[in-house]
This record gives sequence, C-alpha cells and structure tokens, in this order.
Amino acid sequence: MACEVVDNSLYFICEAYVWLQERNMTNKEAYQYFVLRAQKIAADLGWIPVNWEETFNTFNKSLNPQTVVHNWWGPGVCPEVVEKGFRCIVSNQGVWYLDHLDIPWEDFYTNEPLEGINNTAQQNLVLGGEVCMWGEMADTSVVQQTIWPRAAAAAERLWSPLESTSTGNLNTTVLPRLHYFRCLLNRRGIAAAPVTNKYARSPPYGPDSCYVQ
Repeated sequence: MACEVVDNSLYFICEAYVWLQERNMTNKEAYQYFVLRAQKIAADLGWIPVNWEETFNTFNKSLNPQTVVHNWWGPGVCPEVVEKGFRCIVSNQGVWYLDHLDIPWEDFYTNEPLEGINNTAQQNLVLGGEVCMWGEMADTSVVQQTIWPRAAAAAERLWSPLESTSTGNLNTTVLPRLHYFRCLLNRRGIAAAPVTNKYARSPPYGPDSCYVQ
C-alpha cells in the first residue's frame, strides 16, 4: 500500500497505518513500543523517564524500573505505583487541576499525597505533587486569578509534614492564613482571586476588606 501526498495530516495517518500493518501491531502495542523505546533512549542518556499514569496502568511490568509515574487521572494510583517499587508524583485532576474552576480551596488543601500508603519505605517513593494549570480555561487576562490563591493551599499541604498539617475546622485554622496570603499577593501586584469563591477567579462581592471577601 502506498500513501499519496494529498494532505499532510492524512499522509501521516496513512504512513502510521502502513507501519502498523507491516509489523502486525495493534494501536495499543504500538503505544507500548513507542513508550519503551523512548524510555530506553532516555535511560541511555542518563535521564530518568517520567510517564503519565496510563503507561503504568497498561503495561507497568515492562517499564524501566527508574520510571517516575505521574498520577493525574484519579485517586488510588500512587499506592499501587509505590507498591510496585516505582516513584510517584501526585497530581490528581479531581482536586489539583487549577483550570477546574469549581474545585474549592478546601479540596486543594485536604488532598493528601500519602493517603493509602502506610509503609514508610513506600511513602519515601512519593516524590511530591504538582498542581496543573492548563490553558483551555484561561488566557493572560485571568491566569493569575485562576492559579492564586488555590495553589497556595496545595503548597501548604505539600511542604507540611503529615502529622503537623491543620485539621479540624479549616475555616478557623487555615482560611485566615490564605486570606492574609491573598492580600499580600494583591499588594505585590499579583491578581489573586478571593479565597472563598464558589468558582475560581470570580470577582469580589461588595466593598469589604480583602481579608473577608
């Protein structure tokens, strides 16, 4: 089968189809082939491969043992990752994706990266976490309000030892700190949104102090 150049995108789709047919590969097998080949290239250069969790979920037994698994899809993945001896970065989209405008600061704060991991050696395989800011729901006019102050709630969770993280009524233990931090950001020219918005980057309501908006 030959691929005629009519449209570049169609041409490359055709080429990919021919490549799969020649090797008798399914799409899933080709995906694994690509990931493992890229991992080998990285390892040969002395780099550490970091993969989205789909690779772990699909073919973890074939992954390079040095692989760092980036958990983004949902909860419960990191315990499985570290149990297999891989390292993990937590970035659960249900609570740590900033472009999800309906996730309140409380959910950012209470997401515990070590949840479900009781073994100390396995806890040490959790490298940390990442809050993600994707561009589909933001542009330069609103990006700062979308990031702050919710990113600060996740930051406090990450830098605080598990046993010293605030619990109980977060409105009295954590919220005052976030209000204060948000005001500091505003004073320094960073357009952080009010902390207790129902949706991120909503405008302040009324003329009250930034400490209570």
